[in-house]
Order: sequence, then C-alpha cells, then structure tokens
Amino acid sequence: MKKKSVLLIGCGRFGKHIAEKLNELGHEITAVDNSEERINDILPYVTEGQIGNSANESFLKSLGVGNYDICIVTIGGDFQSSLETTCLLKELGANKVVSRAERDGQAKFLLRNGADEIVYPEKQLASWMAIKYSSDHILDYIEVDESCSIYEVKIPKEWIGKTIAKIDIRKKYNINIIAVKCNGKTNSFVTPDTVLTEDKTLLVLGEKKILNKCFGV
Repeated sequence: MKKKSVLLIGCGRFGKHIAEKLNELGHEITAVDNSEERINDILPYVTEGQIGNSANESFLKSLGVGNYDICIVTIGGDFQSSLETTCLLKELGANKVVSRAERDGQAKFLLRNGADEIVYPEKQLASWMAIKYSSDHILDYIEVDESCSIYEVKIPKEWIGKTIAKIDIRKKYNINIIAVKCNGKTNSFVTPDTVLTEDKTLLVLGEKKILNKCFGV
C-alpha cells in the first residue's frame, strides 16, 4: 500500500478514530483543530498537529493543502465551519476533499462547494446496525453502492453439509459467493465442490434487496 499524506481537519471522536486507523496503516497525518486539548489527545497518532481555525484562509493556506494526497474534514456540530473549510480547501488547490455530513441537505451544499466525496458516520453506522441486528444470519456488511453490498453471513442450517454447487445460490438468487471464512481466516479460493460447514461463514455479493430476502432481513 502506498503511503499517503493526509490533512485531517477536526479532531473530535470521529476524527480521532480516523487518525488511529490511518496511523495503523502507516500513512502520514497532519491534524488540525481549534482546540489544544483535542490536538494533544490525537498527537500519538499523527505526524504533526496544528492548532488553528480551518475556516481562516490565511491559516489554511499556510498548511500547503495542495501538497496532501487527501484532505478529510470531520468537523461536527458546526456546519458553517465545515462548509467554509471545504470550500477553501478546494479554492486553495486541494487534490481530494472528503467531508463529513450529518444529513442529506448538508451533503448537497458540501458537494456544491468543493467536496469530492461525502461520509455519513451516523447514517452509515445506523444502516450497519439495522441490517446486522435485524437478522440471525448477517454478521457484517459493506455497502458497495446504493443497490449492491457485500455481506458476511452465517451459513443457513439447510445449507450445512452441502456443496456450493448443490445450493446453487448464484442461479437461484443471483448472489455471488466471493470468499469463505473459517477461524478468522478468509479463503477466496471457492470452488463448486467447497462444502459448507457450521464453522464457516460466507462473504456474498449481490443486490441489497435480494441479499435481505435470502438471509432474512
């Protein structure tokens, strides 16, 4: 994985979690927040911390935003500041801007004013919890786009002991099995002769409405 330089603006809980993961992945992070306390909390996970107002053009310009591979705006509770920061980043030559939104109206304004992509942490977490905890089979899921997802699912009882070819999930439901997990290890080498056992889970790809119907959401 290529090491990337990241400008992270907003060091609340969400921003800190992002910094921890980026640090774990080996990327270089410059963190910005107007709170000295939050900067001090995030310092163990970042290359550099800067205290300042990201909605101030002079301050933002001094950071050299065009030198970063990606700028992530995670400001919460102050949409005006988030919007102004997003707009300034693009005006100052940022390569890619990803901004946090809490609702669709905010997302529209952010996209119109410089954001290349939007993240909805609360909305995405709510979707994940609703899907995971409303089914006996679904353990995890990744949303690929509005209609397609990857689910990690327990193997239904009626499939135990049968081969992939026998259940014929692709023909019956138009769902693709992309990997099998066993004891925490993922095996993407799946053949029609692979036998499904209780200690395995499946990673399946398909349309959300079909996956939900098949696995009981």
